[in-house]
Amino acid sequence: MQKNALVIGGTRFFGRLLVRRLLEAGLNVTVATRGITSDDFGTTVSRVTVDRRDEDAMDRAFAGRGDYDVIFDQMCYSPLDARISESVFAGRVGRYIMASTIEVYAQLLWAKKAPFDENLIDLGNERANPDFPWRDETYSESLYGQAKRAAEVWFHQSGILPVVSVRIGHILSGPDDFTGRLRSYVDRVASGRPLFYSINNGKSSFFNPAGIADFLYWAGQHTFTGAINACANGTLTALEIHQAVASVMGREAKAEAMTGISRAAVLSPYDFPADYAMSSARAISLGYEAPDVSQWLPGVIAAHLERGR
Repeated sequence: MQKNALVIGGTRFFGRLLVRRLLEAGLNVTVATRGITSDDFGTTVSRVTVDRRDEDAMDRAFAGRGDYDVIFDQMCYSPLDARISESVFAGRVGRYIMASTIEVYAQLLWAKKAPFDENLIDLGNERANPDFPWRDETYSESLYGQAKRAAEVWFHQSGILPVVSVRIGHILSGPDDFTGRLRSYVDRVASGRPLFYSINNGKSSFFNPAGIADFLYWAGQHTFTGAINACANGTLTALEIHQAVASVMGREAKAEAMTGISRAAVLSPYDFPADYAMSSARAISLGYEAPDVSQWLPGVIAAHLERGR
């Protein structure tokens, strides 16, 4: 019998790639979105149009739709979203895979404990604080990592759903990346401008969308629960990203180290004043084979150049 999978938010970025990966594996796939972004899945998927943040709408949308073997939630951004998931899917899902982020470790940046392993955050000893206005636009961007961390805390402490929180490394992607972070490096090199970077030149962990989709699929096939780090082998600094871009473009990598930098990412994306890398030990111990960052980074950079031609 085919397995049933639900992807909440699967029409762009790594969510789109995940849906394709699930279809290739022969799963029955349902995609739940607000219906704003189009897709090319055609009749290969079932669709649910719903506001993921509206509990009543979620209840109505999934009433009578049966159970799921696995749910991939790309749109859980706070404990408020986690609470809705529990209300709607309790007792109806075999595994619940939440896309979390490396940003949950942001508060540890100055503790100099990198590479961060999952146990550095004690989910059982923190407060999710569902009364905080997590959805207020005043806070939503600046507290992104804290909100994701609070969602993990909520899931862990309630224990209602069999949750895996996948802490995804910083993302380096092609032209589909709506943040434009890697594109900013391409534009800088193309214009001949130097990279100004923190003198401490902190290393971080990264992943590309295809790797993220594969990792999420892999996590959905196993039985473990709890937090798990997801990133490629190897680390990168802002300077190394700049140099890699220049190498692919055949240009000179102009750069200058700056002193007196007191907080992360003030000069360019992924410019960290201390190491900000994750440990892959848990994933490796469970059988995951991560690609090296050097395997896919040149191709991701080249995709930006192809788009610009």
